[in-house]
Amino acid sequence: METKRGKYILIGLSLFCALLIGITSVRDGFLTPLRTGVGYFLIPIQSGVNRAGTAIYNEINNYGRLREAMSENEALRAQVDNLIEENTRLQSEQFELQRLRELFELDQEYLQYEKIGARVIAKDSGDWFQVFRIDKGSRDGIRVDANVIAGGGLVGIVTDVGANYATVRSIVDDVSRVSGMAQQSGDSCIVAGDLTLFTEGRLRITNITRDGDVKDGDRIVTSNISSKFLPGILIGYATDITTDPTRLTKSGFLVPAAQFDSLQEVLVITQLKADLEEEEATEEE
Repeated sequence: METKRGKYILIGLSLFCALLIGITSVRDGFLTPLRTGVGYFLIPIQSGVNRAGTAIYNEINNYGRLREAMSENEALRAQVDNLIEENTRLQSEQFELQRLRELFELDQEYLQYEKIGARVIAKDSGDWFQVFRIDKGSRDGIRVDANVIAGGGLVGIVTDVGANYATVRSIVDDVSRVSGMAQQSGDSCIVAGDLTLFTEGRLRITNITRDGDVKDGDRIVTSNISSKFLPGILIGYATDITTDPTRLTKSGFLVPAAQFDSLQEVLVITQLKADLEEEEATEEE
């Protein structure tokens, strides 16, 4: 019933609109007032329809532009993410290249020793690399007591070796003791590890004779009398050297040449001090 009523209403409106259109099309003078009245009725409706149509068109157009802008924004965001990732990768490669260049220069400085490069793969908990593990071992010719260098100087000594790894104890560790000497004078000293002191970036120098010529700024290197460390490897620089209260010895501090907070690559000297002593003994014979 409702369907039929709606159909009749629609037909009636259609006929009414057709009648109005017909009236506005007739040119006879007597219909002018009626045509004018119909115009007054139709023009507002037509204007409203035009405004509504224009608004709907603009909304559709704006929605399309919004969708397009959102799509472009998403593409730009993805491009920015890719550029950031690429920039991060390039920076990482640049830093690695710089570290490898420094290792190469260090390798050239100690050409008298055979060496192999290795990466640090693990370390003990704490801020410093006092004990750490590298990715090379006995298969690569590394043995216990092999000296390890990086960052311009001595880092430590190998204490344990597996087939494909090795453990290194650095000179900043509390139990580390390195026999050193002032490079310019040859006067001996002991460089002692001290993790508490190293928070200030320094190690301790002890056992300098009262008349020993060790002064601030001197290069301290491994000494010839060391039992495990090869001679002539830079350890660091002397500072704040003073005479002890006993007046029999001097002591002070050392600023290490290597950095012990960010080790990533090192050089391991495959020759041992024992090998060097054996070669010297053979030559003497």
